[in-house]
Amino acid sequence: MIVFSPAVAAAAAVLFLGYHLYRYLQSPLRKIPGPALCGLTSLVLKWHEFQAKRTDFVHRLHLQYGPVVRIAPNEVSFASWPAVKEIYCSGGSGYDKTEFYDLFKAYSRRTMFTMLNKADHAKRKRVIADRYANSNIMKSASLSGIQERSNRFIQRCASSADGTQDVFVALLALKTDCSGTNRSSTALHSYACDCATHHLFHPHGTNCLQDPKDEDMMHQVAADDSLQNRLISHWSPTLHRLLARVLTMFAKPREIPLATAYVLDSSSRSDVATFTLMSRLEEKHGELESIDMAAECLDHMAAGIDTTGDGLCFLMWELSQPRSLAFQQKLQRELQSQPDVPFDKLSYLDAVVLEGLRCFPPIPMSLPRYVPEGGREIDGVWLPEKTVVSCQAFTLHRLDQTLFPDPDKFNPDRWLEPEGDADRRRMLFAFSNGGRGCVGKHLAIAEMKTLLRDVYSNFTTVPDASMQDESMAMSDQLISSRPVGGQCLLKFDRIAK
Repeated sequence: MIVFSPAVAAAAAVLFLGYHLYRYLQSPLRKIPGPALCGLTSLVLKWHEFQAKRTDFVHRLHLQYGPVVRIAPNEVSFASWPAVKEIYCSGGSGYDKTEFYDLFKAYSRRTMFTMLNKADHAKRKRVIADRYANSNIMKSASLSGIQERSNRFIQRCASSADGTQDVFVALLALKTDCSGTNRSSTALHSYACDCATHHLFHPHGTNCLQDPKDEDMMHQVAADDSLQNRLISHWSPTLHRLLARVLTMFAKPREIPLATAYVLDSSSRSDVATFTLMSRLEEKHGELESIDMAAECLDHMAAGIDTTGDGLCFLMWELSQPRSLAFQQKLQRELQSQPDVPFDKLSYLDAVVLEGLRCFPPIPMSLPRYVPEGGREIDGVWLPEKTVVSCQAFTLHRLDQTLFPDPDKFNPDRWLEPEGDADRRRMLFAFSNGGRGCVGKHLAIAEMKTLLRDVYSNFTTVPDASMQDESMAMSDQLISSRPVGGQCLLKFDRIAK
């Protein structure tokens, strides 16, 4: 039949290529630096996303083309403070989010994180923000819960016969490493889950560090491997719906039944402590349905597990390297000389955490927004409305070497230098920025500082001999990142008192 003839196929190909070439030449973005192929098709970017390498791809483009790069026909990435200020801070909350955030709905409901426009987000944030204020996090009831869970982590660090522990997402009490040896696990994600659910539901929080059933639940969330399946559902919802059964054969869907059941049960209880998020949500019961309260809690629990767990994992791995031994020892000296000083008053601990967040931001990748109606100028570049724009923390923390000299080197001492301190802190994008920045920032920092203080007051950490640097390379998930090897084996040597 003529429809299948080579001539028709060739004509169709010419028309297809001609159409995209015409769009490329007529696009108002055509003069923005970037690979020509990225201006013609989004398939280049999608390929790297599908391979869990978007962050690295975008970063390499910035190294080649500078602080403004066209990464797809209708998408531009920025890496400068003026861009951060405009995209995320203008008008208080910056630009509206794109449909990418639909992938993070919980129980099919929008949460504060997934609300696309500023008005809806602001309304929900007024309900929630109170419980994440630093004044609430620093209350004794909240901090004592974090401290108790840190103590449990330390107990498990001391329980291994040879001192070697897997601090990444290890399942249950024992795990076999790449050499075939059984290793004890003290997954940082268990600690992060226990802290997050303490803040959400106390006294009904999890005990992943001691209860295998709770650890199973945490593991479903932290070890989720549904990146490719969820990306396809975002790129082509119709195709995903039609081919759902076939896709599951090579791209796993997100399945966290233990977590969804736990949150539904815990959010239905009325005897929660006054510092918890659930107590605040119950105060606003008339404004929110029960399923919306559960959705917020599930979203916060999942975010708390991944971001704090991943961030601590990468940071402790770096502190354990021979190249960073001097930094670990300097931290230990501060902690041992000031055992009774609150963690928020320890300057070198603060510097270590800040450098960890700079080098290994829990959310290293792009946070996409739409240019508002009428178009906007961003860092000297005019963009039409509905252009997708973003910044990514990984690049913001590295590209400007006047702010961050030798940017790929882990060096906490840079945060002790008074010159340029305000500019460095302003550029730190680990928790995003503006009115839609991470509401759990203060909780995450309290969890990180408490655990690091307890670990390095008691132990020196070094990498297990079986570990290779390549296994700790960052592998993108939907919005966070994890070690590509799926484990982080560290040896905990107790410090002689």
